[in-house]
Amino acid sequence: MADDDLDELLDEVEKKFCRNWTCKYLVIKYKSRNQVVYLFRLCIQCSVAAGGSSDFLTLSVCLDTICTACSASRCCPVFIGGSSVTNGVGTATSKRSCDQLRCISCDFRVLMFDDCEWDSTCDYLFLRNNMPEHQKLRTKLKKRRGLRAYACQCSWISTLEMTDLREQPQLRWVCGKHQD
Repeated sequence: MADDDLDELLDEVEKKFCRNWTCKYLVIKYKSRNQVVYLFRLCIQCSVAAGGSSDFLTLSVCLDTICTACSASRCCPVFIGGSSVTNGVGTATSKRSCDQLRCISCDFRVLMFDDCEWDSTCDYLFLRNNMPEHQKLRTKLKKRRGLRAYACQCSWISTLEMTDLREQPQLRWVCGKHQD
């Protein structure tokens, strides 16, 4: 993608979603796909907090456009799924569960547990104190065929179905890049 095309795309997103800061400044500052995705999520939050609405279809098109410029070794979009879902590099046409997730809130790698789900008593403090020790984390996991439990130091989820992380705004997880 040419720099001019990216600038035009950022201008469009800025007009529709951003309130008190500019997209270009952050992209120039960070120069990273993960930061661009984070930027768009911030745009939505700022827009909604200011009383505006977020046009998710437009945002999705913007994200997909930026993703085409990404290296093939990163998932785009990023999916999670149950233990029956194949792991690997996910794309819009080849939906795979990303196994290289990283949280941009706590900066921890996201751990996955096949055929498990998080117990209802699992909470932030438990993860904060026990991440990334697998044995300690297993005390709050229940065996459940087909599900996959995911967790970083600040968030957790159990899922059976293929889920696009763009539909889970509370999870600040991005693809940490797959080995070539």
